[in-house]
Amino acid sequence: MRIDAKYRQSLPHLGGGLYLTDGGIETSLIFQDGLDLPYFAAFHLLRDAPGRAALVRYYERYIEIAKSDGMGFILESPTWRASADWGAKLGYSAADIAAVNRHSIQLMDDLREAYETMRTPMIVSGCVGPRGDGYDAGQVMSAADAEAYHAHQIAAFAEAGADMVSAITMTNANEAIGVAHAAAKAGMPASVSFTVETDGRLPTGQTLAEAIGEVDAATSKGPAYYMINCAHPTHFDNVLQSKDAWTRRIGGIRANASRCSHQELNDSPALDSGNPIELGGQYRDLVQRHPGINVLGGCCGTDERHVAAISLACRLVSRKAA
Repeated sequence: MRIDAKYRQSLPHLGGGLYLTDGGIETSLIFQDGLDLPYFAAFHLLRDAPGRAALVRYYERYIEIAKSDGMGFILESPTWRASADWGAKLGYSAADIAAVNRHSIQLMDDLREAYETMRTPMIVSGCVGPRGDGYDAGQVMSAADAEAYHAHQIAAFAEAGADMVSAITMTNANEAIGVAHAAAKAGMPASVSFTVETDGRLPTGQTLAEAIGEVDAATSKGPAYYMINCAHPTHFDNVLQSKDAWTRRIGGIRANASRCSHQELNDSPALDSGNPIELGGQYRDLVQRHPGINVLGGCCGTDERHVAAISLACRLVSRKAA
């Protein structure tokens, strides 16, 4: 049964205002909550009541920040790994994966039903992760193959009533194009978030400007906006020094807490939480230069402390501008 989405036809955050989202869900659940996430698959927690309760507690921490600070909130589903190849590694069939994606959106909708207010509208987003590793482009698919692969998950989001699709840690333009096409065919607005290395380039070596330009050209500017995630602001701040037209397509940031490279993070046995206050200031500087950036959250190593600091720093900028 297809469920009607609340905001799919008119996403409120596209009209401005600051919207928070969560931090590094996988690193938080593993290192802070002590949970086992094989293959970083947060969706695997939905298989039982204790796992579901852990996810609810995780999201409630961020919802409280948004409500306290009077900001909107994007409920990003725990489905970064809930696609066919990753699901198969955990014994999920194609039907199982479709079901877990629908259940994830239902969980987000339940949270919205419980906590949304006029002051804090909540958008339900279906999170799509890369077919391969989020740090390494690996063997790059064609755009057509990427569309075919991701269409299964996106169809489940559409059926369950998600407002939008967010493609997170995209490492190459082809996969982003495929996701954008699959979302458009499902009637879903989409955002595309690229991960970059310490030099501000995608793992393929392509610049952020080139990747956004390629995706926009191939999809007639299909994505509603772009984001940057899984990199520290010092890795991409220099790329955003200009105010070229492509930078106005960036609408959100989900940065890492750590200044380390992806390889260094992979090799580290401990979590680097960085400095939440410093990170908040770096977000503030980005928002001051690029006021179109209004979706603010975190990625690896970040938790509610970081998002609270980001909210405080950027909220004050917003009030000052007003």
